[in-house]
Amino acid sequence: MVLDALGLAIDPDQGLTAEARLLSARHEGEAAEAIVAAALDLYAGQIALVSSFGADSAVLLAMVADIDRALPVIFLDTGKLFPATIAYRDRLVETLGLTGIVTRGPDASDLAATDPAGALWMVDTDACCETRKVKPLAAALQPYAAWISGRKRYQADTRAKLPLFETADGRIKVNPLLGWDRARIEAYREARHLPPHPLVAEGYPSIGCLPCTDKVKPGEDERAGRWRGKTKTECGIHLGRPSGAVIPGI
Repeated sequence: MVLDALGLAIDPDQGLTAEARLLSARHEGEAAEAIVAAALDLYAGQIALVSSFGADSAVLLAMVADIDRALPVIFLDTGKLFPATIAYRDRLVETLGLTGIVTRGPDASDLAATDPAGALWMVDTDACCETRKVKPLAAALQPYAAWISGRKRYQADTRAKLPLFETADGRIKVNPLLGWDRARIEAYREARHLPPHPLVAEGYPSIGCLPCTDKVKPGEDERAGRWRGKTKTECGIHLGRPSGAVIPGI
């Protein structure tokens, strides 16, 4: 913990929250590339990028590859992904020269206990996400003190007040792209000649598991196609303990 060196982390949770606030204030207004570089330096050897290899993933992956192609990149293979997402992952890994991919899937015993027929998503999407995403990510993050997320404020109302640095489940979470919008993402991707996810052109601006991802109609929220017809808006991996006050980011 950064604040340990200053003797300020009396209570671990309070210290981590203070650390997130301090870092948000310190890096407010900086370019996303600078924030990524600062996070990798600050938590060297203790940080990973979590990537879905979805519609916007190429941007952060490219920024990380510019600094450290061997940085751990955690990819959750739920067993329910679009084949196009797996192919896109392989293409980006080759294009960017990434060597630190950590693929995690659901535990076999958990699947046997909760989803033996592979149809849990039809009756309980929360339980399905818990088994196939939340628990595998928690296990994959065990060695790390911090992780980088690709969430952005514009994506949905549930993300509109994201801080630049936050705490979740005893770790620092970094959101370098929180202030970016679709136009900026596409401009960066095109400038870097990064391939797009093939499903975006087919009407999928937000891509999760195949059974729970639908095309988005013009004028709808980008994430409207996720868990269509349900009140669910998040899979659960971003619903850990939040940080304190929200600090404006870039």
